[in-house]
Amino acid sequence: MTSPHRRWIVGSLVVLLFVAVVGTRAVTEPKNDFRMSILGDRTGGATPEIYGRVWREVDLLHPDFVINVGDTIQGGKDEVAEAQWQELRPIWERYKHYPLYFTPGNHDVFSDTSQRVYQAQTGRPSYYSFNYQDAHFTVLDNSRGTELSEAQLKFLQEDLEANKDRRPKFVFFHKPYWLVFLKLGSGEFPLHQICKKYGVGHVISGHGHQFVKMTRDGIVYMEVGSSGGSINRGLSKGLGFKEGFFYHHVWGRVKGSKVELSVKELDGPVGKGRFFRVEEWDDNGPKFAVDDPAKSEDPRT
Repeated sequence: MTSPHRRWIVGSLVVLLFVAVVGTRAVTEPKNDFRMSILGDRTGGATPEIYGRVWREVDLLHPDFVINVGDTIQGGKDEVAEAQWQELRPIWERYKHYPLYFTPGNHDVFSDTSQRVYQAQTGRPSYYSFNYQDAHFTVLDNSRGTELSEAQLKFLQEDLEANKDRRPKFVFFHKPYWLVFLKLGSGEFPLHQICKKYGVGHVISGHGHQFVKMTRDGIVYMEVGSSGGSINRGLSKGLGFKEGFFYHHVWGRVKGSKVELSVKELDGPVGKGRFFRVEEWDDNGPKFAVDDPAKSEDPRT
């Protein structure tokens, strides 16, 4: 066989290999293109009007759906729980065109009765999962405990096994008990091992009214702070934006397998309207100047 013929065959094989690889990628890349909003705690000492302002901002962004991290009502007493849920109906009715997924918090579910009320009012079980396009979301319940129970971890593992080919994957639950493990530098706890095994990209919690973001083994752990719950009492008194105590919500964009999450602080009298990507925040807080950078520019514009 002449040299030109050999070169032609080799070239053809390279082209075919390239087409095969590209074709495989086209088939396996998830067909996602959606936007979502994540709401933090509304209660735990609710601040008037904040929750409503968050919803107005969310409405301007037009997400495909909204999901929260728990603590929607103040709760604490079975006899007031249903009425407190009903008080929020006018807000949700105003924005009913956005599907709303709930995560149970300790203010929402604190007894068997409150759990039944929660399920009736939200239309969601206390733990469940759902798909949105090719992405997968698992919502767990640690409202009446701290860590996830063995039953919850078993549900998580079985759910992720059943949806192992979906990407990306998100896990939501209220109390961020993972903080202790990650601050000690440990990934040796069951939740992390399960999420690592099945390619979960994000674990998202609430409860502390503080924005926190940590990354371990490629998994982003995030505590969404307050979307209405008090941020200036107890241990948080005197702390502010740099420590993660500010009113906000989280905006998410999922395109294919890529996830982009950004945090939007409220503006006006309760904040400065700062808007940043979660990558700009690490274990020690913001990696950017929290004041207006224009103040330090010379000449000022």
